[in-house]
Amino acid sequence: MSTDRPLLQRQAVSLRPDPARVVARAFKPATEPRQLNPIDKSRANHIVDRVLALGPAEAARRLAEVLESFADRHPHLLALIEARADTMEGAFAAHVMFTPTQRRLVGACFVLEYAFEAAALCNPSIVSHPDQTGLAQGEQRIVLSLRAIGEGHISSLTFRTGRIAGDGSVTVDPAARFASPAVLRRKAPNAARGVAEVEFAPDTELGERVIFPVTDAQAHGIEDARFVEFDDDGRRTWYATYTAYSGRSIRSELLRTDDFRSFRMTPLTGPAARNKGMALFPRRLDGAFAMIGRQDNESLYLIRSDDLHHWEEGQVILRPRFAWEIVQIGNCGSPIELDEGWLLLTHGVGPMREYAIGAVLLDKTDPARVLARSDEPLIRPERAERDGYVPNVVYTCGAMRRGERLIVPYAICDRSTTIATLDIAALLATLQG
Repeated sequence: MSTDRPLLQRQAVSLRPDPARVVARAFKPATEPRQLNPIDKSRANHIVDRVLALGPAEAARRLAEVLESFADRHPHLLALIEARADTMEGAFAAHVMFTPTQRRLVGACFVLEYAFEAAALCNPSIVSHPDQTGLAQGEQRIVLSLRAIGEGHISSLTFRTGRIAGDGSVTVDPAARFASPAVLRRKAPNAARGVAEVEFAPDTELGERVIFPVTDAQAHGIEDARFVEFDDDGRRTWYATYTAYSGRSIRSELLRTDDFRSFRMTPLTGPAARNKGMALFPRRLDGAFAMIGRQDNESLYLIRSDDLHHWEEGQVILRPRFAWEIVQIGNCGSPIELDEGWLLLTHGVGPMREYAIGAVLLDKTDPARVLARSDEPLIRPERAERDGYVPNVVYTCGAMRRGERLIVPYAICDRSTTIATLDIAALLATLQG
């Protein structure tokens, strides 16, 4: 196969970490509030005691200062403070009487701001936006998901919106002024099994929504979400596989949404789910769900299951072969369906732990059969862009097809995220059998 068309065009997009973007999180002292004897109180109880010792005028003045100082950074600040106060009932237990002002000031004492993307903004994936109304002819609205990393290397999931024009150029909307964390539904079914349901207020913009860790298994991070628009007999659902990191262990989990406002997060089970980097095919194969994953820390496997949430071990289909991927390989998002087969972007790790992006073409009928693969990377760190939070790395968690082009968002050294378009015919011509 040959083509004279250029392979790659880099778009004028550069998304960088912004420490000014903050979310309000619960501040949890070293000991949680408990109902204790007066001589045996927790730190939280002591904070409440000190708030209640303030005179009415001083308490009102301090609360007014807090609201005035932070209201322009959080659109629902008072409701947020009151909600936090509701969770502090254990610390209030010893007190029979308290005023609304005292209660709100206590709530404010147990809230902090967290710059969720101050350290890094990376590992993007891209899918079509659920709302395609109000666009010019030939345009398509998109959703970018990104891994945001803040203090303590805690990862959360954030979003940006944008458009693909008829000529294939990509624009990304400016970052939203506010950032709003998801609210955990208190009575989520199966919560004991680690299932979590979160949602955002209807008046929040998609670009301001942040999904922060909400379960113990996610305590230190929701990492590397690989989004895919899944077609289940004509019904569209957006899924994302991601890594939940507790601070001690990892596991694969699955996120589901129909509207990018309400999300359900479910742990995956089975031997394959103990590893990172699972990516779901965009439709069933012969009636079964299918994933590409890595089970031995260096090779790619095809995994099939009749149960979307349980995954046994799969069959190895790709091992490191070329110099640019000699240390290990992994997938860069869900396979993309072409007439020629399933196109899978991969990452390879080579000498000096340099990460680069290549591609593999899998058979359309039997994706365990590799038809061709990159002997050289399609995208690799350039000399002028090798420094950052994680040096010598380019990485993506998912691309999408737009006509004859592939839209590939990718992070550069976790320092910034950009977008490139790849001509599919030219890409296929680079692959070796």
